[in-house]
Amino acid sequence: MATRDIVFIALFAALMAALGLFPPLMIPGLGIPITAQSMGPMLIGGILGARRGFFSMLLFLALVAVGLPLLSGGRGGLASLVGPWSGFIFGWALAALVIGFMVERVWSRLDFVRAFAISVLGGIGIIYGVGVPWYSAMSGMGLVEAFTGSMIAFIPGDLIKAGIAAAVIVAVKRAYPLITPQLSRSRA
Repeated sequence: MATRDIVFIALFAALMAALGLFPPLMIPGLGIPITAQSMGPMLIGGILGARRGFFSMLLFLALVAVGLPLLSGGRGGLASLVGPWSGFIFGWALAALVIGFMVERVWSRLDFVRAFAISVLGGIGIIYGVGVPWYSAMSGMGLVEAFTGSMIAFIPGDLIKAGIAAAVIVAVKRAYPLITPQLSRSRA
């Protein structure tokens, strides 16, 4: 891994920490906060690509695990990774990987619509795919009940975050692309 890659991985882990500075909005009765950090994997995967995005999220999660208060609301440590919302946090790394993979595949044709669709699929679909079963298991709710009774309230905000992430991804691609097209990589 090149020094440039390591710098971007650390820089975007810091971006994820900066998104944690926005205070969480707790929905009464759910115990799961609405945070700006759920937009982080969309941005990180879409701007850095699969490999660097995944490692950036792993670095962030490792820093949280060792106790740094980087999660929204100043939470950190192993205890913050075992609550009812923790499945969503673990979904961040997989989401960044999937989003980065999809963005790399459509890089030459990447526009706002594609970036938005990828952000929704990876940033909402993957994160919920990991987080809802975890929440269901931790809360004692059934899987369908956990989604329809609890998570559905988060979808409008997550769609807004996906739109913001898509706009930023496309703007960065035009101004300072960090992902190289697939054809260039195969020759390197």
